[in-house]
Amino acid sequence: MFNALDGVTVLEYAGFVAGPYCGKLLAEMGATVWKVEEPVKGDPARGYGPFPGAEPHREKSGLFLYLNTNKQSITLDPSSPTGRDLFLRLVDRANVLIEDRRPGEMGEMGTGYEVLKKSNPGLVQISITPYGQNGPKSSWKATHLTTFHSSGEGFTLPGGMTHAMFPERGPVAGGAHLGEYDAGLMAASAAVAALFAREANGVGQRVDISKQEAIMGLSRLGMAQSMGQDIVYDRSRSYEYGGIFSCRDGYVILYPREDSQWKALAQIMGQPELAEDPRFQTRSARIQNGEEINRVLSQWARGLGKEEIYYQVAPSGCPTAYFSTPQDAHNSPQFAAREFFEDVTHPLAGTLRHPGRPYRFTGAQPNTKPAPTLGQHNMDILCGELGLTPDELPRLGRGGII
Repeated sequence: MFNALDGVTVLEYAGFVAGPYCGKLLAEMGATVWKVEEPVKGDPARGYGPFPGAEPHREKSGLFLYLNTNKQSITLDPSSPTGRDLFLRLVDRANVLIEDRRPGEMGEMGTGYEVLKKSNPGLVQISITPYGQNGPKSSWKATHLTTFHSSGEGFTLPGGMTHAMFPERGPVAGGAHLGEYDAGLMAASAAVAALFAREANGVGQRVDISKQEAIMGLSRLGMAQSMGQDIVYDRSRSYEYGGIFSCRDGYVILYPREDSQWKALAQIMGQPELAEDPRFQTRSARIQNGEEINRVLSQWARGLGKEEIYYQVAPSGCPTAYFSTPQDAHNSPQFAAREFFEDVTHPLAGTLRHPGRPYRFTGAQPNTKPAPTLGQHNMDILCGELGLTPDELPRLGRGGII
């Protein structure tokens, strides 16, 4: 059995979500990921919840535990001469470097791309920053809220039913660090492509990832329509008719766009005469009378359960879906059949259920290892890979280098 990236070594010098998510995806494909963390404090994500029992602990952060499975942790401060030397030696043994320092910071430490490329010509360096390596905002600091809104995506949220219910509510960012995950996904995709290019030409390269552009890239259709067709996308956007409706135990989407779909839905609702009603016979007529259609759909859905509606309507071909709660998703028989969720046992946090891989490689068996404790692999990597002796580690620790 094999994994797609077996034999690839990744040095992850990044924190919080975007860079670590990139590293997580590469690790799940089989890469060996050495995670460089700040001595004492570690990755900033260690300070974010949720925590088991709601008690903060740097080794029990749900965010950190999810983002850092299958990695090895070493503590190292590359800003000192000794730390920089150790960092450069690690880079020489890596195929990929993931870093999220501000533009120019790596160069100031003596670890800029030109220096790294000289000693490791095949290195793929993934640089993740809020706005990219150049441009008037390249040196600006930013949080997820900032990059999400600078991409234009935030202005469309909250939309639909939320906007209708709370029209005065201002724009919000996507929840759960959504844009950070977008950037990490783009970075991992680019890393794999750069590794493929290296196989073809034998040369590594630097990949410049802008979080702003990564988020905007995923909403490019709306952006193109807005700029090219003068279609205004904001929180007031909605379906011409149909959309989100409340039901007995939640919410569903019903969107009978085509004539055949409306006819089928009318039959399911027990009101076949609506299919022949001149107000609703054609799509253009339905758009003109959307308010009345929505009244009918709302009245019908209100007394039924979300799954009841879905399993009645879906076979007809009329677009429909129900909104799953986290509990619905966790208990989904489809997830269970594919063994998507994995129980991962951490030495301090205990056994926690993690979302697994959304793909399967033929011949590869998933084997998820828990996120590392801070500096757990200092001995393995600094001594085993770089040749330091065990008695050197306490001295480096006292000096704040590891």
